[in-house]
Amino acid sequence: MTKDNILFGVVGLLLGLIIGFLFTNSINQRMAVTGTGAAAPATQNTNALPAGHPDISNTNGAPTGGVQPEVQAAIDEARKQPDNFDAQLKAAELYYQIQRFDGAVEFLKKANQLKPDNYEVIVHLGNANFDGDHYQEAEKWYTAALAKKPDDISVRTDLGLTFIFREPPNYDRAIQEFLRSLETDPNHIQTLQNLTVAYTKKGDAPKATATLAKLEGVDPKNEAVPKLREDIKNIGIK
Repeated sequence: MTKDNILFGVVGLLLGLIIGFLFTNSINQRMAVTGTGAAAPATQNTNALPAGHPDISNTNGAPTGGVQPEVQAAIDEARKQPDNFDAQLKAAELYYQIQRFDGAVEFLKKANQLKPDNYEVIVHLGNANFDGDHYQEAEKWYTAALAKKPDDISVRTDLGLTFIFREPPNYDRAIQEFLRSLETDPNHIQTLQNLTVAYTKKGDAPKATATLAKLEGVDPKNEAVPKLREDIKNIGIK
């Protein structure tokens, strides 16, 4: 959806995003990339935003702090036209662009009510909830999307990530979803990265090593590889 992107290494996984929530794009390319700090929620990773990104401070659910008047006008228009599907999507996109994910969810839900079978809206709802740190809600929407398109690798990989980032994490379920993604595309880079991370965080060095070797074979210049290898070596070290 923003999609989109995730940064996270093992001993310290950073959740980041490639925010391309543009509704015309195919969504969700979250990637596992090594980081240097403790796991951080998406809302903290403003470095992923383009230069000159407006302030994202929140006041009463309305965009403030440097948001252009036309942005507020579009959101007001959506509120005035609750039956206008395109207006709801536009407002959701604008909220997403300023990382106001709860606002994006509000308008995406309205769009979903208008067109409940619209696949992209369902996926966007998963992404907006994910990036707002509502991982169980994101799971719900990703699962609904996969009921329609079970071979959507990006969505299934994001579903797996919801089990890594929630509290408490469920690494076994994350691994299950990543393995299903690889059944569709054994060389899917983001899934191989995320699966390496899941095995490492679970403490399964042999499987993490084997998955990393597969990743290196597919993408030998992958910048995440050195950190992933280091994290595997550190399994069990406190």
